Amino acid sequence: MSDSEGYDSDDYPSIRGSDSEDEESGSSGNEDVLNTSNNDHGNDDESDSSELHEGVEESDSSEDEVVPRNTVGDVPLEWYRDEKHIGYDITGKKIKKKEKEDKLQSFLASADDSNNWRKIYDEYNDEDVELTKEDIKSISRLLKGKAPHRDFDPYAPYVDWFKWDDSKHPLSNAPEPKRRFIPSKSESKLVNKIKLAIRKGLIKPKKSKEEEEEEESVYPLWGDDSNSTGKNDHLSYIPAPKPKLPGHEESFNPSLEYIPTQEEINSYQLMYEEDRPKFIPKRFTSMRSIPAYENAVKECFERCLDLYLCPRVRKKRLNIDPESLKPKLPNRNDLKPYPVSCYLEYRGHEDAVTSISVEASGQWIASGSLDGTVRIWEVETGRCLKHWKIDEAVKYVSWNPNPEHSILAVSAGQDVLLLNTGCGNEEVQKSTKELLSVGMPMPDDSGKTASSVSWLQDDKLEGIRLRHSKTVTSVEWHRKGDYFSTVMPAGESRAIFIHKLSKKFTQTLSFKLQGPAVTSVFHPTRSFFFISTKKIIRVYDLVKEGKLVKKLETGLREISSMAVHPSGDHIIVGSGEGKLCWFDMDLSSKPYKTLKLHQKDINNVSFHRSYPLFATCSDDCTAYVFHGMVYSDLNQNPLIVPLEILRGHSSTNGRGVMDCKFHPRQPWLFTAGADSVVRLYCH
Repeated sequence: MSDSEGYDSDDYPSIRGSDSEDEESGSSGNEDVLNTSNNDHGNDDESDSSELHEGVEESDSSEDEVVPRNTVGDVPLEWYRDEKHIGYDITGKKIKKKEKEDKLQSFLASADDSNNWRKIYDEYNDEDVELTKEDIKSISRLLKGKAPHRDFDPYAPYVDWFKWDDSKHPLSNAPEPKRRFIPSKSESKLVNKIKLAIRKGLIKPKKSKEEEEEEESVYPLWGDDSNSTGKNDHLSYIPAPKPKLPGHEESFNPSLEYIPTQEEINSYQLMYEEDRPKFIPKRFTSMRSIPAYENAVKECFERCLDLYLCPRVRKKRLNIDPESLKPKLPNRNDLKPYPVSCYLEYRGHEDAVTSISVEASGQWIASGSLDGTVRIWEVETGRCLKHWKIDEAVKYVSWNPNPEHSILAVSAGQDVLLLNTGCGNEEVQKSTKELLSVGMPMPDDSGKTASSVSWLQDDKLEGIRLRHSKTVTSVEWHRKGDYFSTVMPAGESRAIFIHKLSKKFTQTLSFKLQGPAVTSVFHPTRSFFFISTKKIIRVYDLVKEGKLVKKLETGLREISSMAVHPSGDHIIVGSGEGKLCWFDMDLSSKPYKTLKLHQKDINNVSFHRSYPLFATCSDDCTAYVFHGMVYSDLNQNPLIVPLEILRGHSSTNGRGVMDCKFHPRQPWLFTAGADSVVRLYCH
């Protein structure tokens, strides 16, 4: 630094490694910072500083550091970029900037100076600082991840600050816990998991070095590495397919038998391009007369495309017999008896038969038709015992399951008729007539009676007429024969009614169905009540004030019918798209099996009471009979086997088989068709 820079260099000493710094090291506060290369000066300075600071303790505060020459603090130096000074000293004078040297002169000066590699530029104070040997050593130790001071010991011995002389008691006098004397449960669980993994082969014990050396030393001498079954960590190399080698035809001088005649060449032009030979052999007298190949570049390019664009993958083909993939079903002869052929036809209706119902003993069958008639038939002979003429088309007929009452429920339009069939002995007829006499309607225990349903005496038909506000589509009896339900899809919130025959009252079930009701069924053994909408089946408990027990999601487009297994744990549901769903109530709310059976809508499904049989009927004029065995063992799934497709009905106005019911005691199936015929199929 020259004197022309606007400040006195003696007033503000800086860190330098020259001999001048050794002379100035006697000033207060600098003897700990500056380390000189001259040992004599260093010893004198240390003695002087020890006399001056005698009795003063060492301090790590920032007051012991060298005061910087520039006192602007944390002000950015960019603010002084356009100024002639870089800051102010401690007296408030401006610190002028150094004149910028020419790059060539600075380069020559640095080349001549042997200590140039020690110098660093201090931008804050605008000066060059030369590092001492001690500074360089500290920097090198920091770069190596060590402490900057060589005398620092990172592994100093531990000094026990606690005095143990007068201690009589331990730090904790608590008794030993019990867990220290009992085997750990968590460790035993971990050991069991490891044992199970070893048994399954998930964890393999480490092999000894001798076994590993034996495996490495053994290799197939004559085997092919490409066909080895061992798994490689790297991608297996698949060589590119080799091009076809040239034959006799590609020779420049082939035999005469390979050279085609002119007629053959002309015939090639009439062929498709795919069938033409790609190469026509020619004969040349010498190698010099062979012209250049026309398609050489094209074939080379196509070969390159085949090599890098066509993927080559090893495909493991499994030789599996397709017949082994089919489920093993029992022989149909072992599943007999089941209905096979038509035994009897019941003719008498003039229009489509919409519904049939079999009496509890199996001696009589009732049928309802769109011609407005209801007929009672004898099952074994086909004789028509009785028939009623009703003004409206009959939608549904249902026989009372109680053999002590000979009552038939018929839905026609907005009315439900309870008719006396006239079957049975005198006692049955007497009890039936008493039930079918209407007096004053008696309210139920809760005092709620549906005002939209009225009980009327029908003297013409000698029965009871229940007048509803909307059209009734379904009637189902309870197993005891005293209660029966009616479904009125257009009734919205009042779509389901439960009637009690003995007390002549009706109760409304105001369930939030979120859609029009389709049908309803009583549980065969419990107090459950099934109600189906177009897509969902809900199960309610009537004893617990209509509490929702379960919700079955069919996934079908539109439900048309449903039936409950005699055990009560399984349900089959037919849809308008020809699909059948089997539900296991104990398993899930989703279908256990979904079968695509018919080509058209399924109109009805039915279970047999005693035999493991169920059937479906559709508008495609067919009825399917299945073997559906339900096991008492809950771990065994139900067995569903298709048995027979029953045909015989003819299509009328696009409708086929309208209804199907099983005989209560025999493996017989009754079907009602749109061709106004009721058929009986026997085994």
